[in-house]
Formats: sequence, structure tokens, C-alpha cells
Amino acid sequence: MSAPAPPHGGQEEGPADLRLVLPALAAWGAAALAVGATGWWVFAGVLTSTLGAAVLLATVVARGSPAGRGLRATAGAAVLLCAAAGAASGGLHAADLRRGPVPGLAAEYARADVEVTVTSDPRLTRPRIRGDRTAPVSVVLDGEATRIEAHHGAVHRTRTPVLLIVPAGGAQREWLGLLPSTRLRTTARLAPPLRPEDRFAAVLRVDGAGPPRITGPPSAVQRTAGELRAGLRRATDGLAPDARALLPGLVVGDTSRIEPELSDAFEATDLTHLLAVSGSNLTIVLLLLIGRPGAAMRAERGGLAPRLGIPLRSTALIGGGLTLAFVIVCRPDPSVLRAAACGAVALLAIGTGRRRSLIPALAAAVLMLVLYDPWLARSYGFLLSVLATGALLTIAPRWSEALRRRRVPDRLAEALAAALAAQAVCAPVVAVFAARVSLVAIPSNLLAELAVAPATILGFAALALAPVSLPAAELVARIAAWPAGWIAGVARTGAALPGAEASWPGGWWGGLLLAGLFGLMALGAWRLPYRRRIAVGCVVLLLLAVVRPPPLTRLVTGWPPPGWAFAMCQVGQGDATVLSAGGDTAVVVDAGPDPALVDRCLHDLGVRRIPLLVLTHFHADHVAGLSGVLRGRTVGAIQTTGLEEPQGQAAFVRRTAAAAGVPVVPAGPGERRRVGPLEWQVLWPRVAPEAVRAEEAGPNDASVTLLVRTAAGLSLLLLGDLEPPAQQGLLRAYPALAPVDVLKVAHHGSAHQDPGLIRAVRPRLALVSAGRDNPYGHPSARTVQALRAGGTEVLRTDRDGAIAVTGAGQGLVAVPRGGEG
Repeated sequence: MSAPAPPHGGQEEGPADLRLVLPALAAWGAAALAVGATGWWVFAGVLTSTLGAAVLLATVVARGSPAGRGLRATAGAAVLLCAAAGAASGGLHAADLRRGPVPGLAAEYARADVEVTVTSDPRLTRPRIRGDRTAPVSVVLDGEATRIEAHHGAVHRTRTPVLLIVPAGGAQREWLGLLPSTRLRTTARLAPPLRPEDRFAAVLRVDGAGPPRITGPPSAVQRTAGELRAGLRRATDGLAPDARALLPGLVVGDTSRIEPELSDAFEATDLTHLLAVSGSNLTIVLLLLIGRPGAAMRAERGGLAPRLGIPLRSTALIGGGLTLAFVIVCRPDPSVLRAAACGAVALLAIGTGRRRSLIPALAAAVLMLVLYDPWLARSYGFLLSVLATGALLTIAPRWSEALRRRRVPDRLAEALAAALAAQAVCAPVVAVFAARVSLVAIPSNLLAELAVAPATILGFAALALAPVSLPAAELVARIAAWPAGWIAGVARTGAALPGAEASWPGGWWGGLLLAGLFGLMALGAWRLPYRRRIAVGCVVLLLLAVVRPPPLTRLVTGWPPPGWAFAMCQVGQGDATVLSAGGDTAVVVDAGPDPALVDRCLHDLGVRRIPLLVLTHFHADHVAGLSGVLRGRTVGAIQTTGLEEPQGQAAFVRRTAAAAGVPVVPAGPGERRRVGPLEWQVLWPRVAPEAVRAEEAGPNDASVTLLVRTAAGLSLLLLGDLEPPAQQGLLRAYPALAPVDVLKVAHHGSAHQDPGLIRAVRPRLALVSAGRDNPYGHPSARTVQALRAGGTEVLRTDRDGAIAVTGAGQGLVAVPRGGEG
């Protein structure tokens, strides 16, 4: 969203100039096809388009066609020539990836010594849950291989794009400090890219985790840009966590400090364009200089330039310098390049004294960029950026005028029309690759927009001041922290709403379906009778869908059933169970792998107060969702096992709990507790917390195991992830263990179960928490058959969704919500 719609009353006269639109679209489409096609098909397409253009032009010259027909033929020739140029550029760039020794060595998964020039900022991969552990975070950076020495002795000179992956290790800080244009040497194993449309020829997995071997420093320009970015980071070091992370992202696209949870919140609210330097940053800076686009050529033009006495042509030159500096500091990402190119075309129009139109500027930007870098033609980010800008220039002014006719205040009409137009054209594209729709995107963007300009302007001021006076930069950054914190708060609040996102069919069919739905809604807004009443009704329904009040959810879905005593949440491949303590109070056992899923489950259950959260052990599929349990709830204490393995995940629990002010206490052997109608005993581990050591038990066998009874007489045995040795030890420690009503099957129903324990407890209900299509085969068919052979009813979250248990004795019932997998 880099260019605002012309202000009310300031639209340019005459019809929009669309002559460049079709040529730009032709070049875009041809480039997108060419980068994924083979050379001969690209050659045929270029030749056909060129010959077609030549025929059209020859016809005009030879026959002297009338003016109208001649113009149409000339326009058609221009479209074909642009298509040929786009296809040629795409074909040549794609051919670069297939030339030279790198693709062959990657196909052989060969090891080689490689000299690389860094072409991007290093970035960390997102932590991902793989079974019971969090996958190590790696450093990823783009580069250009310039020299390759294979281990069989051959040496090759080349210029081939590659992707470097550096494994987790103590030297990651040195790798993260690399600047674009730095030259380095490394030993790596080559591998082919995962997808054929990737813009690099090979993936280089760097050997070891040592520091980079630098052979050449970065260029002076990149050093200057790096110093400016580092200065902004230093200026924000003392800010609150959200502002500290967000301000560099808003100003220069530096997202290195943004935690996954905050990033997820921005995705859920469709605010990620703020983190990607979507071009609004450059627009804000240029607006300060030249004023509103609609008045740039008037004598009463706005901005700082006329107030400082700067002539029009000098203004254009200064704007060009600012645009170039913006691209260097923010890095040439697709949205930044699009914003810069569009701004350059507009500034050229100012400098030459010609009347400009923003639609041709956008079309020219697209045409130049896809010819320069045809990989942009397949970039979703580039597509979203262009669509949003196009909507602001074409749809938003009309919708804004319609809202004004309905007595909506001018500024609110402009902001609302811009948000509606951008969401209408961008949401179908987001649905294509994300298979979701944000229901809070429009209000979130409206609220966040209030703070974007102040945060951006103050952030750029801090960026400029940091090399001169760090204390002054820190002062400005503290002021900028207020609007930045507001934006982060909007994202977190919107994402925390239960219905913030809705699932939607993915792929292009899903995108077309959503686009059709938006089209029908727009048509209905103009054609249907009683439009205002219908609109109010739709807003109320949308509000209810987003807030999802638990009583209404229970009325509509029938889940959870009244009087539920125990619930097993559907959190994918992990565990999160809930014991009702009456009203909005519950004891929670484990947090699952995903904060959003466990938070949604607890909201649906109406849980607001948690006197005790038990984490049976520290595997990621039981603790990684901890922040979701803590979100908006009062938690009295967190109880854990004494074996703090894996250490990284145990540290995560303690760090997260400390940030929320929740104490962490160990579970004592034989410990008994009571909360409301609940009473339970810690059966396992059988040793004191300080005596549990890694050599005596693995994390699974150190799981906190609870025997729970309710006032209504319901009995439950929650086994965590106990393996057969610990299950046998539990049975030896409690030989008189009585049958129970409900068994939480250990370790997601794996095949590793002790038949003796199952026979001893003879559960009436066995509940298994497992993710749909998980790679471990959980639950095991053998375990399910063994339980059913003893007369036990088995339910599993991968097929039945979340499960609630109600009643006791003969009235014991398990109520599944339905497969949510």
C-alpha cells in the first residue's frame, strides 16, 4: 500500500491513462510462464510474439489504416513486444540457473569448497515443532557462487545464485552479522532446490557451525547501510520488547528481533505488509517532501519542499536520492522495489514538468521490474503489493465517494474505503497460499494505520540521528515506541480473538471462490433493497463469529456439553487436557505444541482462571503452546517434572513463566491437591524432583502422572508420555491401583504400552491425543485393538476432534466435537 488514493476534491481531470496497463500485464504473465518453462518453449513464445507484433506494425504501415484501427494495431503490437521481452527476460534468467557446474553438483549432492558473495541479509528460520522437540534454528542467506572447487579437484568459475543454510551453533551471531556484498569461502554439501520455481540453483548446507571465513569486506555503500541499521537497533535496545522488535521492522524491514508469536499475530490480522516494508514507508517520506500526489503540480503544492524554497526540479532530484537511499537501507525486496520504481516514475514526471498519473506510474513500475527481475512475476508478495496499490488508485476513490454520499465523514470514508478495497483484492491471493481468511483484517488495519505514519517518521529520524548522537536517537526511539507499541497491541489483540481467522479452501480455486464472494457482496451493496439493514446484520454476525461468546458457541455447536468434567483439546500432534473445577476455573494438564490451538480450546471451554497448570514433561509437543494458555488468563502456578530435559525447552518454560509472573514448582511424589470438586494425587515420578536425573529416566518416563477424582465420582488416570518401563514401575509402586473411568493413553497411543497396566486399570473410556496424518502412525492399531478387546471405548482427536467427558457411573458419556484434525 505505497500510494494513497488522490484526496477528495483533488483527483486528476480526464480519464485514467491505461495505455501501459496491458503491456505491463503481458510482460508480467510472459515472465511468470517463462521462468518455469524449458528453453525451446520460451524461444517459440518470443519468436511468435515478435512476429505477431511485426505483422501488426507492417499492416498499419502498408495499408494506412484509419486512426482508430491503427492505434489499436499499434497497441496490440506493443502488448506482444512486451510479452516477448518478458518471456525473453524470464527465459534468460531461468537458463542462468541451469548453466554451469552448480546444478550438476547439486544433483549429485556433492561436497565442495565454494566462494560466495552474499546478496541478502542473513535471517533465522522459524522454530518448528518436530515430534517432541523444537527443530534447531538455522541461519539462511542468499548468495552468488563465484568459484567452486569440487572434492575431485575440478575448479570452476561461475556466477550462480545459491541459498546457504548454516546449522545451529555458537557462531550464528557472526553469520547473522554478515552484510550483502561480503565475500566468503565455505565448505558445503550441495543439494537441489526443493521447488523448481525457486530462484537459486542449489542449496549449500554449510559444514559445521564455525564462523564464516571472510575473504572480502562488504562494499562501502553496504557498510554504510549496515551501520545505519545497526544504529537503529542500538537506539531501540532499551525499549519494551514489542517496540524493540517492531520499530526496526516498520522502518527498514529488519525483522530479526520479532518473535514467532508476534509474527503470527501480524499474519492473523493481515498486518504483515507493515513488516515487509510494503512501500508505505517510502510514501510517507515522499509525502513529507512533495505533499499529496494530487497537488504535486499545483502552485499551492504541499510538503516541506515549497516551505524550504526548494524548486520543483530540485525536489525531484532530492526525492530520487531519498528513494535510492531507501532501497539501499531497506534492501531491494519486491515491495520496496515496486514502491521505489513507482516513486521514480512519479518524480520524473515532476522533474520534467509534465502532468503525471499514478496508474501509468504503477504500470511502468511493474513493467520495468519484471523485465529487470522476472522472478518477481511469481512472487506473492509482489502480487499483493501491486494489487493493494492498484486498489487504492482505482477502487478506493469510488468507494470513498459512495461512503461520503451516505454522510460518512471524509477522513473515515477515505480510510475505510482504502482498507476495504485492499482487503477485497488481496484476501483471495492470501487464501491461495495460506488457505485462510482473516476476519479482523479491516478493523486491525484501520486501527494500526493511526500509528504507522508517526512510528515511521520517528523511526527514520532515529535512524538518521543514531550515527550523529545516540542519546538523541534513543530519545526519539522512546517516543516512537508509543505508536509502535500501539501497532503491536492491535495485532496481538486482534489475533487473540477466537474467530480472528477462518479456514478457507486453498489453491487458485479457493482464491477464485473468495473473489466471487467479494464480488457478490459488492454487487449486493449496490443493488439489494434494505441495504443498510442487511449491512448492519452482516456486521453483527461477523462480530459474533470473531468474538465467539462461549454460551453462543455452545448453543450453536453443542460443545462442550453442559456439566463437562474433562476435555481433551485438539492441538495436533501433542497433548493438552482440561479438568473442570467449576465455572470458568479449570486445571490444565499440558499445553500442546501450538499456542493458538490451545488458546482457542480453552476459550471454547470458557476457561478464564487456571489455579494450576501441570506440564507433565518438557517435550515441545507438551509445552510449546504455553503462551496460549497464559494469554488473557489468570494462572496460579505451573507444576513440572523434576527432570529438566530437553534443557532448551525447560528454559523456555521458565523464561515464559517468568515473563508472565507465574511461579514454577516441582511435582512431589505422592503429592495430593484439591481444587473445588477436583482431587488428585501425583503417582509418578516416585522419587523426589532433585533425584530425577537423565541417566535414570528419559523425559517420557519422567512424566508427571496424575490420578484424579471428581466430587461426582469420576476417576481419571493421566499418564503423560510414560513408556512401558515406567508404566511397569507405576504398577509395581501401586499394585492395588483400581480401575478408572477414563484413561488418557500414554504417548499419543503409540505401540509402546504395558498390557499389564491396561488390564489393571480397565478403563471404560480411553482418549488418545494425536494429530491427523502424523508421521509416527499414532495411535497404533495394536494399542487401539488391545484397549477395545478389554471392553474400552476409544476416542481419538485426529478423527473425533476435541473430546469432552460428562457424567459418571452409568451416565458416563464422551462427546466428540467432530473431526478437526
